[in-house]
Amino acid sequence: MIFVTVGTHEQQFNRLVECIDNLKGNEIIQEDVLIQTGFSTYEPKYCKWSQWIPYQQMIFNVDKARITITHGGPSSFILPLQIGKIPIVVPRQSEYDEHVNDHQVKFCKAVAERYGSIVVVEDIENLGDVINQYDELIKSMSVAQESNNAKFNAELEKMVEEMF
Repeated sequence: MIFVTVGTHEQQFNRLVECIDNLKGNEIIQEDVLIQTGFSTYEPKYCKWSQWIPYQQMIFNVDKARITITHGGPSSFILPLQIGKIPIVVPRQSEYDEHVNDHQVKFCKAVAERYGSIVVVEDIENLGDVINQYDELIKSMSVAQESNNAKFNAELEKMVEEMF
C-alpha cells in the first residue's frame, strides 16, 4: 500500500492528490493507495481517500504502507522516520497556492542534504519515476538520527569525568 498525507494546512494540495490519483488511474501505481486529502478540493477517482484521518489511524497507515508520501511539513514526514521508514516528501509551493511561501521547499532540501533520510520530489512530474524506483533509492539511506540529547549527555559526562 501507498499512503499519502497532505497534513492539516488550510490550503489545498490538489497538485499532489491529483498526480497520485492519475498515477493510479494510469496503472503506473499498481498497489492500493490511501490519500488523506485535507483541504484539497480534488476528489480522487482511482484511490481510496479521506479528508481527515485520526492520528492513531495515521500511525497505523504509515506502519502498514510500503511507501508514505507526505507534504513538506515536518510533523508529517517525521512520523514515518519515527516508525523506521523513509518518506517521499513533496513540498508545497506558493506558485500553486499551496502555501504562503516556499519554506517547505527550502526546509526539505536542507533536511535531505543534512540527514539524507527523506526523498524530496520538487518537480511533481518525477513522482511516478521516484515511486517506481523507491526501493532502489532508499537502499543506502538510513532513518537513524543522532539524538541531540545523547550528544549533550555524552559531552556532559566527559566534563564531569574531567572534573574528578
